[in-house]
Amino acid sequence: MPDLEVTRDGAVAVLTMNRPEARNALSPEMVDGLSRALHAVETDDSVRAVVLRGAGDHFMAGGDVKSFGAFDGTDARSTILHRIHHLHTVMFAMRRMPKPVLAAVRGAAAGAGVSLAAACDLVMASDDAFFVLAYVNIGASPDGSSTYFLPKALGLKRTMEMALLGERYPAEAMHDAGLVNWVVPVADFESEVMAMAHRLATGPTHAMGRTKQLLYSSYERQFEAQLQAEAEAFASCALTHDFAEGVAAFIQKRRPEFTGH
Repeated sequence: MPDLEVTRDGAVAVLTMNRPEARNALSPEMVDGLSRALHAVETDDSVRAVVLRGAGDHFMAGGDVKSFGAFDGTDARSTILHRIHHLHTVMFAMRRMPKPVLAAVRGAAAGAGVSLAAACDLVMASDDAFFVLAYVNIGASPDGSSTYFLPKALGLKRTMEMALLGERYPAEAMHDAGLVNWVVPVADFESEVMAMAHRLATGPTHAMGRTKQLLYSSYERQFEAQLQAEAEAFASCALTHDFAEGVAAFIQKRRPEFTGH
């Protein structure tokens, strides 16, 4: 079985990390699959929303720590850097993608699993989920974009606590802190995830993509440049079919039917 499975449910692409026997710990094959799949769905206009999930009872338990024991000698540094930079292609793709990406977190999100969830645009967690930035427990510092996204979601002090103590945080705590958007009962988790994914997939995809770009770029842009980017994005949206449909629906007092164009 492949370490990553890609399925479709209408306009929703579901990417499933598929190593349930290892709590979906990252393997090079899984990272390869994620990188290829994200590129494919990014350029496929029929995909209007993406779900990232783990097979079985867990989201993703971080890197495959057992494989780290094979690192030795002069090749260790280059091997580690290659693996980390390869994972970076996944983070770049999710942030760049002009369509919403929903993390469906059940069970453990540990190490790079936290990073993957944080790099998604939205996070839905089951009420049995937990998050642990476990790097300190193996004598390592965080990677995979967690030091970029977590301070912005949680604040510096909470992220520092999470990174330096390596403790578990339940889904409700991460919801209260700002990393998780919704916590739902595990019995309803799959249906709630897909209901949200289809809601996103029926939205104005171009406008959502431009909204993603604006929000993420606000970290780096100065005020005047951000306002200019807002103006350019709105003007771009105004040329789409979905904008015309949205305005017409508002005037006619009906629900809009967006096509993603």
